[in-house]
Amino acid sequence: MANRSLGITDALHAYLVDSTLREPAVLRELREETARLPNANMQIAPEQGQFMAFLAELIGARRTLEIGTFTGYSALCVALALPPEGRLTACDINPDYAAVADRYWTRAGVREKIDLRLAPALETLDALLTSGQADSYDLAFIDADKQNYDAYYERALSLVRPGGLIAIDNVLWGGQVADPTDHDPETVEIRKLNAKIRNDQRVSMSLVPIGDGLMLVRRRV
Repeated sequence: MANRSLGITDALHAYLVDSTLREPAVLRELREETARLPNANMQIAPEQGQFMAFLAELIGARRTLEIGTFTGYSALCVALALPPEGRLTACDINPDYAAVADRYWTRAGVREKIDLRLAPALETLDALLTSGQADSYDLAFIDADKQNYDAYYERALSLVRPGGLIAIDNVLWGGQVADPTDHDPETVEIRKLNAKIRNDQRVSMSLVPIGDGLMLVRRRV
């Protein structure tokens, strides 16, 4: 028995993946191709992708938002979990990585569910708000440049509906957030956002130690 979160050893992680992961071939192949690319460390863990798909199903999500898409693994996990009428707005700025994503979304038969916006994410988010889409998304996932995390959080909080969910990746940042001597700007920004969310009475929150740390935020009103 344990009264704190377990440390995940290599053996325990292998057991977790072998015993619980349901990863379609198209997702596995996308993950394997991504592993050979520059910045492959930006890929989320497959068990996290499955968890996000589970959350989308759990809340009955139909409109979802992703800020930072990379090669499209997390978007594909969520899109596969959406109903036929479900839609996902994906924000990214890299056309080369987006081309990889597009191939796999098409192979998986979900391309028509995904509205890919290749532009700085803040421009896309502000355009969504200007066009009257506040309070209209069920689920938002933030996994982009860390120095804009607070701005992404505030936009996402306006775009999700009351009761909607925001998932924020990398909030444990490889453990660096717990190192008081680490003053790297990205580490500082993540620490600041974690502290802000802890005290933000607009939301309910829970930090789940999956992958690199996933902050779950439910908009209250």
